[in-house]
Amino acid sequence: MLKVVIIGYGEMFTNLIAGTLDSGMKIVGVLRKETVKYPCFLRWLKDIFNPSIEYNYIKSYNLPEIYAKGVNTEEFKKQLLAINPDVILIGSWGEKFEKSTYDIPKIATINAHPSLLPKYRGPNPYFWVIKNQEKISGVTFHLLDENFDTGAILAQEEVKIYPSDTGKSLKDRTVLVARGVVCELLKDLNEDIIIPLQQREEKSSYYSHPEGLELDFKKTAEENFALIRAIYPWDETYFYHKTTALTPNPHNIIIEENKTQFKEYGTIVECESKTKTIAVLCADNKILKMNNVNLFKRQDRHFTQNYITCDIKVGDIII
Repeated sequence: MLKVVIIGYGEMFTNLIAGTLDSGMKIVGVLRKETVKYPCFLRWLKDIFNPSIEYNYIKSYNLPEIYAKGVNTEEFKKQLLAINPDVILIGSWGEKFEKSTYDIPKIATINAHPSLLPKYRGPNPYFWVIKNQEKISGVTFHLLDENFDTGAILAQEEVKIYPSDTGKSLKDRTVLVARGVVCELLKDLNEDIIIPLQQREEKSSYYSHPEGLELDFKKTAEENFALIRAIYPWDETYFYHKTTALTPNPHNIIIEENKTQFKEYGTIVECESKTKTIAVLCADNKILKMNNVNLFKRQDRHFTQNYITCDIKVGDIII
């Protein structure tokens, strides 16, 4: 039975815990982001009055917590040496691991990255694969090395991207796939020798944090729709009508053929205040129909219907 330490936060972290328990291996320590982020007293208060999903998950399975202010601190390394784990699993983490940390486990330190490496290295590939209109994403378990997301691959599985997917829905499916993959991976590591597969650098790509969230109607309706879906739930896209910013709802978008008399991209071809609908012609001569649009500033959103009624009219141009 392998002894496993799990480090991370969010849904990937909890699903790695679940997959490890599914495999029958022993979790000998967990390090959650809140332990690093908050001073002891504040974390204690938060755990009592506003416990996170991670905390509740850890307590529900009575898992032993590791307390340290970072993965490269001496306090963390000493605890790892005392625990003597076979494997460290990482499910979302901001710090770069030093070699002196990731070399401690007897078998390996393994990261779960939510893309098909070597493609889409870097943070938040959920956003980028949808924005770039990919059809397939996935999850990769790879050895940790001195760089981000470059280590040799131990296991991979594809995840289909659906036309309606948002960043959230893709993430939800991906972490569930990761649960199954890590379960089988740990069983294989316990029973067999796995030969890591080196990543092919000529096929690699790296994307940084999401950026460029303003809709651009010089692009196609599909490109704009992909951007709207990709950034949810982490942020919101927006567009300007004159000097006023509005934001579309990623769950209320329709792409329609242009059957109007308008030909210039950026033209508002339909607006309706009751449903807060604004439909805009895009460069591919298709209409991006956005229902339940809101004013971008949250404090102004209850004025959206009034703004559409009084200020927006069919034929207005959004540049």
